[in-house]
Amino acid sequence: MLGCWRGATLAPPCFSTNYRSSALSCRAEDQETQKRKKKKVLVVGSGWAGLGAAHHLSKQGFAVTVLEGGYELGSKNVSLTLEDVGIRGFWYPYRNIFNLVEELGITPFTSWMKSAQYSGDGLEVKFPIFQDLPQLPTPFGSIFYTEFVRLPLVDQLTLLPLMAAVVDFDNTDSAWRKYDPITARELLKQFGCSERLYRDVVDPLLQVGLFAPAEQCSAAATLAMMYYFFLAHQRDFDSVWCRGTVKEMILDPWMNSMRSQGCNFLEGRRVTDFSLNEEGRISEVVCGKESLEADAVILAVGISTLQDIIEKSAALFSRDEFLKVLNLTTIDVLSVKLRLDKKVNIPNASNVCSGFHDSSGWTFFDLNMMLDEHKDDPVTLVQADFYHANELLPLKDEQIVVKVMSCLSKCIKDFESALVISKEIGRFPRSLTHFFPGSYKHMMRGSTSFPNLFIAGDWIINRHGSCSQEKSFVTGFEAANRVVDYLEEGTFAKIISVEADEPHIELLRNLNRNLNQIREQLPWSNYFLQ
Repeated sequence: MLGCWRGATLAPPCFSTNYRSSALSCRAEDQETQKRKKKKVLVVGSGWAGLGAAHHLSKQGFAVTVLEGGYELGSKNVSLTLEDVGIRGFWYPYRNIFNLVEELGITPFTSWMKSAQYSGDGLEVKFPIFQDLPQLPTPFGSIFYTEFVRLPLVDQLTLLPLMAAVVDFDNTDSAWRKYDPITARELLKQFGCSERLYRDVVDPLLQVGLFAPAEQCSAAATLAMMYYFFLAHQRDFDSVWCRGTVKEMILDPWMNSMRSQGCNFLEGRRVTDFSLNEEGRISEVVCGKESLEADAVILAVGISTLQDIIEKSAALFSRDEFLKVLNLTTIDVLSVKLRLDKKVNIPNASNVCSGFHDSSGWTFFDLNMMLDEHKDDPVTLVQADFYHANELLPLKDEQIVVKVMSCLSKCIKDFESALVISKEIGRFPRSLTHFFPGSYKHMMRGSTSFPNLFIAGDWIINRHGSCSQEKSFVTGFEAANRVVDYLEEGTFAKIISVEADEPHIELLRNLNRNLNQIREQLPWSNYFLQ
């Protein structure tokens, strides 16, 4: 009997095990149900804009999936990526990016670094660390603290009349429409820029800031870029650089932090179309034979990628706002990293160059100064990036190396005696935005005619006032805020505004607006071409 009773006592553990299994199963079902209840947001693109949007939306509890189509990766089998070409530095006004880095708890940047500019005749300009010098009202600090090695003072002073256009251009829609049809060269000519200042200083800066010669750049984009990087405040031209690749130092740890918040990254997905529900909202994103459900979608890709999607997508091809995007153009970039057999003395880590190819501007960087892993190398590691490089991309690697070494030798003579040990060449066709005259009217805003489809990127229209990586990141936050507003869940991302205009610029702009309002009241004010 005792044995039987003891045997009977074994039954409750069996019952308990079944109960636990049932409880775990119920809990798993509850979690799956909870997951299904989360609103699904698909972000297409994993650059600054896409990750910016995914970063905030993940923190708001949405089920965020980032589709990586391979657009951002650049050339295969080389360490060069698209994030490491274009405007590579991180400039003083990048307040939102610096805030992100602080939030992530990472230290990816060098200290503030000086830079220089070269022409075919040699060194032209030395740029100091402006924040270390007494602050002068704009534009006097930017002009007088910059050391022009060859340019006479009288040529330097011909830049001052351009401040009238800078004051008039206040980043409003009317300002963009007024100046966008004009070329940068026409603008500079109109305001009395000297030939030498234009040839040796301003045009090269435009070629690396807007990636095209001045005669192919919108005057509106030129004024926006020059004000943001050079003229708004004396210290805005100061920059830091990544101590490794942007992917390794910033994007990878950033993406890992998002994964810990439930964000999902899918590689190799190229969007081909969108499915719409009865209300005209996007219900699915189609990637070839795969369809992914979505409550909201953010397209955070460059112009060329969006154009490819539009041409394949019956949904997008039916809307005029997307058809206009097909009028936009992009710019080719060539990036060349060379390891030399000797140490070449390069005075500055970052250098702007001109005078070697009429159609392309270029920069070169001393990677030994920038990258931690190469600081103590006995040889030189140098990178040269060529913009508007459509003439260079078809060349063979050996031809490109010869051209690059020839260009470097014209800047610094020590390159003439150096031999190339190894090379990495990245070709990036159609990779950067071309702000050509008349392009503004074809560009998109952050919202679209689809209620749940939003756009982000450095090329879209917004009023924040930033440029390049910072603008991409900000538009990602703006897109995230539009999703929050549309889905009526979560809180809005805090976007740090650009630093306010200096008092004298603000005063002049208010006066200019008042004069424009008075002029608009006059008869025949709209009769003549503006």
